[in-house]
Amino acid sequence: MNNTDILVDFDKSVGRWIGSTSKMVDNFLHEAFQCEGLDLSKEQMIVLKKLHENDGLIQNELAYLTLRDKSSLARLLAKMERKNYISREQDDFDKRVNRVFLTETGRITFKRSRPIIVGLKEIMEKNITEEEIFQLINTLQRIQHNITSTEALFK
Repeated sequence: MNNTDILVDFDKSVGRWIGSTSKMVDNFLHEAFQCEGLDLSKEQMIVLKKLHENDGLIQNELAYLTLRDKSSLARLLAKMERKNYISREQDDFDKRVNRVFLTETGRITFKRSRPIIVGLKEIMEKNITEEEIFQLINTLQRIQHNITSTEALFK
C-alpha cells in the first residue's frame, strides 16, 4: 500500500471543520451586511478595521496585517477606492511607498459594520465558556504555527 491508498476520514479532520466554519462566517457576514445596506465584504471590513486602528498604514504593512499577498491586496484596495472607502497617497519621504487612509465614507461604513460583528461574535460564542474560547484560540494558533513552520517545505 502506498501513500495514495491511505484513506482519510475528512469529517474528523480539523481542516474540514475550520473550512466549513469559515464559509459559514463569510456567508453570515455577507447576508448581514446586505440586510443593513452595506456594500462590504469580510475582506474589506478587515481592511477598514486595520485602518481604523492605525490610519495611514503603508500598503505592504497592510498586506502583512491582513494576511494577503501584495497583488491581491492591491486589487482589493482598488475596489475599495472605487467605493470611496479608502484613499492611497504616496509617502512624503519615499515616493515608492503608498499609504492607505480611511475616507469619511470608510469610517461611517466601518462604524455601521461594528454591531454586525458584535452580533456575530455573540452568536458564535453562545453556550461556550471563556475557558473553551481560550482553548480554541490557543489550538488554532498552534495549527497556524504548524502550517507556517512547514510552508518552507513547499518553496
